[in-house]
Amino acid sequence: MSLQAALTTARSSLQATAAQISVSAKNVSGAGDPTYSRKLAPSVTTPDGAVRVVTTTRATDRALYTTMLGATSRAASEDALVAGLNRLSATIGDPESEYSPAAQLSQLQITLQEYANRPDDSILSQNVVTRANALTTKLHSAAETIAEVRQDADADIANAVSNLNSLLDKFETLNNLVVQGSFAGADVTDPLDKRDAVLAQISEQMGVSVVTRANNDMVLYTDSGATLFETTARSVTFAASPALTAGTPGNAVFVDGVPVTGPNATMPLHGGALVGLTTLRDDVALTYQNQLDEAARGLIEVFAESDQTGGGAPDQAGLFTYPGGPGVLASGTAVSGLAASITVNAAIDPLQGGTLSRLRDGGVNGATYAYNSTGAAAFSDRLDALVTGMGTARSFDPATQLEDSQSLIDFTTSSSGWLEGRRQAATAEVEYQNTLVAHSSDALSNATGVNLDDEYALQLQLEQSYAASAKVLSVINELFDTLLMNAR
Repeated sequence: MSLQAALTTARSSLQATAAQISVSAKNVSGAGDPTYSRKLAPSVTTPDGAVRVVTTTRATDRALYTTMLGATSRAASEDALVAGLNRLSATIGDPESEYSPAAQLSQLQITLQEYANRPDDSILSQNVVTRANALTTKLHSAAETIAEVRQDADADIANAVSNLNSLLDKFETLNNLVVQGSFAGADVTDPLDKRDAVLAQISEQMGVSVVTRANNDMVLYTDSGATLFETTARSVTFAASPALTAGTPGNAVFVDGVPVTGPNATMPLHGGALVGLTTLRDDVALTYQNQLDEAARGLIEVFAESDQTGGGAPDQAGLFTYPGGPGVLASGTAVSGLAASITVNAAIDPLQGGTLSRLRDGGVNGATYAYNSTGAAAFSDRLDALVTGMGTARSFDPATQLEDSQSLIDFTTSSSGWLEGRRQAATAEVEYQNTLVAHSSDALSNATGVNLDDEYALQLQLEQSYAASAKVLSVINELFDTLLMNAR
C-alpha cells in the first residue's frame, strides 16, 4: 500500500469514527426520551480503501410498534368507558345501602307493609309518603347524573375530534419532511421519531392502521378502513350537542364525510377514546336511563288507581304521577325522561296540600276510584294490594336489556346488577389492555430504545478505533517527513 493510500484510509477512518461517536453521543442524550429510537451509523469500506459512514438509520420493529398502537387504542377506549361507568355506578353505590334505588324501593315496600298492618296510624302513612319522596328524589338525581355523563362525553368527543385534526396537521408536516428528506438521501431519523410519536397520540383517539410507501411515505386508515391520511390529512368532523335529549343518541363522528361512529356508521371504529365515549353516551348511559325510566313507569303502574264502580274508566295515577298524568302509561314501553319527572302526587302529600288518607282509601282521581267506600279507619285492602303489586311480575321494555317480565323490586335490583356487571367487565378489560400496552412498550423499548451500558461500551470501542486511526496518521506523517528529508 502506498503512503497516499494509507493516508486516505486512515483519514477516512478517523472521520467515520468521529461521525459514529457523534451519533452515539446523540443516543446517550436521547436515552431518557420514550419517543427516541436508537440511531445507527454503519460504516463501509470503498474499493479505494476509504471508510465511509452510510446514511444514518434507526432501530425499528414495525410488528411491535403496530401491536403497541392497537393496544393503546383499545386501552384508551376502555379507559373512557370505565371513567363514565364509575360515575354512573355512584348513583347506585352499595345495593344494600339505603341510598340505592333498589334499597329505597324495598324500604318503601316495608314501610307500606307496616302501614297496612296499622291502617289507622297517620304517622305510618306519613312515613310511606316520606319514603316515596326520597325514592323520587333518588330517581331525579340518578337521571341528572346520566344526563351529565352523556353531556360530558359529548363534549369530550368534540375535544377529541379537535385534537385529532391538530395531530393530523402535525403528522402531515412531519410526513412531508420525511418524504422529502428520504428522497434527497438526508438523515430523517429525528422526523421519523417525531412522526411515530404523533401517530401514537392519534391511536389514543381512534384505532389506526398504517401502510408505508416509497421514501418512508405513510398512509393512515382508521381501524375500520376509512382513509385518515394520504398525502394530505382528511377532515374529522363532529357537531357537538348543546343539550342532549333524553333517550336520543348524540351525533356521529365523520372521517372525510364517512360516519365512523353511531348506529348508521358505514365504517365503525373499533378502538380509541372516541369508541369508548360514544359507547358510554349512546349505549350504556341510554340503556341505564331506560332502566330508570321503566322503574319510574313501574311505580306509577303499581300505585295506579282503577275504577271501583265497574264502569270501565281507565286507570289513573295514584301515589306517583308525572307531568303528563293522571293517565297511566302503556305497560312495557319506556318513556324517555320519566325518571327525571316522576313525583309524589300532590293530592296525597300533605306538604303539597294533599290528604294522607287517600293513600289508604283511594279516590285521588275522584269518587269513582275510591276503594274505602265506608271510610273505615281499619281498611287495609288497598294497602295490602299495593304491597303485593310491588312483588308481582309485570312487563318491562326489552330496551332495558333486562328480563321483560319480573317484579318491580326484582327489576330495580337487576338494574343495579347490570350496571355493576358492565363496570366490572370494563375495569377488567382496561387492566388487561393497560398491561398489554406496558408489555408492548417495554418490548419496543428493548428493541429500539437506547441501552446506556451498550452505548458506553460502543463509545469505548469507537474511542479506541479513533486513537488507532490517529496513531496511523501520526506514523504516516513521520514517514512523509522522512521521505521529504531524504529527497532534498
